[in-house]
Amino acid sequence: MAVPKRKMSRSNTRARRSQWKTTATTLHTCPQCKANKMPHTACPSCGTYKGRAYAEAVRTEFEVR
Repeated sequence: MAVPKRKMSRSNTRARRSQWKTTATTLHTCPQCKANKMPHTACPSCGTYKGRAYAEAVRTEFEVR
């Protein structure tokens, strides 16, 4: 197994880690309820996927007081 011969400096470590970026998740609209959902998953609002009802809705709408 390869082992580094010298300690990597903070600037080199931080320069390498600066390229680790996250991307925003892609969202599609549900054809049933028009809510945003992740692709290839059941809708969290209405629980449907490809026109079939698979599960109870996990997310419910909350009252705003």
